[in-house]
Amino acid sequence: MSRELILILVFIAAALIGYKLINAVPSLLHTPLMSGMNALSGVTILGCMMALGFNLGLGSRVIGIIGIVCATVNVVAGFSLTDRMLNMFHGSKDEEKKQ
Repeated sequence: MSRELILILVFIAAALIGYKLINAVPSLLHTPLMSGMNALSGVTILGCMMALGFNLGLGSRVIGIIGIVCATVNVVAGFSLTDRMLNMFHGSKDEEKKQ
C-alpha cells in the first residue's frame, strides 16, 4: 500500500469518527466543548503539516494545504465565536456602574 493511500484512509477514518463523535454530544454541551475542539483543530494543523513534510506527491500536497486552510479557519472562527459568547455573559460597563 502506498503512503498516499494510507494518508487518505487515515483522513477519511478521522473525518467519519469525528462526525460520529460530534453527533453524540447533546446540544446543551456543544457550546462549552467547542472551545476545546478548537484547540484540537490546532493538532489537525500540525498533522497536515507533517503530511506535507512527507513530500510524496502533488495530491498529498494539495490535500495537506486544504487541510491546513480548513483547520486554520476553524481555529480562528471558533475562538472568535467563543469570545463573542463569553462577552454576552459580561454586562456592559454602564450597567455595572449603575448597580
